[in-house]
Amino acid sequence: MSAPPASRPTASTEKTFSAYNAEQGKAYAAARRDYDPSLYQLVVDRHRSTGGRFDSLVDVGCGPGLAARALAPHFASVVGLDPSDGMLATARALGGATATSQPIRYEVSTAEALGSELSPPVPDGSVDLITAANAAHWFDMAGFWPAAARALRPGGSVALWTSGPIVTHPDMPNATAIQDALERLRSEYLSPYFVPGNRIVHDRYVDLLLPWDVEDPRAAEFDRDTFFRKDYRPDEKFLMGIPEADLDTFEAIMATGSPQTRWRQAHPDDVGTERDVIRIMRREIERLLHEAGVEKGKEKVKATVCGVLIMIKKKAE
Repeated sequence: MSAPPASRPTASTEKTFSAYNAEQGKAYAAARRDYDPSLYQLVVDRHRSTGGRFDSLVDVGCGPGLAARALAPHFASVVGLDPSDGMLATARALGGATATSQPIRYEVSTAEALGSELSPPVPDGSVDLITAANAAHWFDMAGFWPAAARALRPGGSVALWTSGPIVTHPDMPNATAIQDALERLRSEYLSPYFVPGNRIVHDRYVDLLLPWDVEDPRAAEFDRDTFFRKDYRPDEKFLMGIPEADLDTFEAIMATGSPQTRWRQAHPDDVGTERDVIRIMRREIERLLHEAGVEKGKEKVKATVCGVLIMIKKKAE
């Protein structure tokens, strides 16, 4: 049974990614893995099978635009919203086009405003699908759900997903010892830099605030009977480009995590040195791989992701 609303953790307004500059947004886009095509297809199929239309998509917390670009060919109009100018600079550079060959529109806005302040705004009752890929844990969900109810047309859908914790693949040499070491190092170095949003991700949105836990009467426009949740097993595809990577790639991916980013902000003189928390993790992985017989220069990490997808529909008229 889930915890009552009063005890659910809530994420404060996200400040780590929203403060990214253009160079950080570019690095983030280069390192972060896109979602497997089967995840996007499931979102499309579920939306279609429940009577959803394909005129308008709004991707909230769009970052560099991965989900917006992947889903754009299914929709006539697509808007990507993010509070970070740096992320949006990358998204605009990467572009993307809709089913009607219209460019994706990328704008600065929060999940709680959901484009209502733009010129032109996201019109009330106009959106068919709202998505948030690895972003909803940074939203003020008590503000997001009323905003989503305002923007969605009757029968529209919301799709939220997160990758959850990345863990070592059991086929990796010395996998158990490496996972234990990473957990120990996370606890030792990174736990002070975890915020509620990180914990919501770790628990795969079990404690994410849902519409029926929100007091605002507009949130009651969502149909609880349409709630859909898919938990991805370790053997199911969630991200592209995983499970195997060299250790340079591992460092680049780890650098996009918000606790690691906060650690580096607090220790600027250590970034890129042997005192860097990410480098410390890398060296421990190397040591344990060598212990298992892996030759120097041939070290690779294998990972698995247990993600989750949640979908809910606004009540149809």
